[in-house]
Amino acid sequence: MIDRLFLKHPREVNESYGEHFHVATRFGFLMVGAGLAAIVHGLIPAFFTRTGSRIVKRLYGEMCQRQPDLPEPAYLSPHWQPEYEI
Repeated sequence: MIDRLFLKHPREVNESYGEHFHVATRFGFLMVGAGLAAIVHGLIPAFFTRTGSRIVKRLYGEMCQRQPDLPEPAYLSPHWQPEYEI
């Protein structure tokens, strides 16, 4: 049970639990930050005009680098799957 819950997926992406924790939480915090910036931008359009899209583009680029065998753009491929499911 512990192996299935905590170790199986990190091992499938060639990471330790600690490495996977670091990458996944970093992605999560960046996505939350992008979401908050987008909400503020919706309320006050002059604020955070490019923050959300900049973060999304950066994270997308990192995801593409983590799956180099997939064609560009990866999201158009029927075989594309996020390497990290959070």
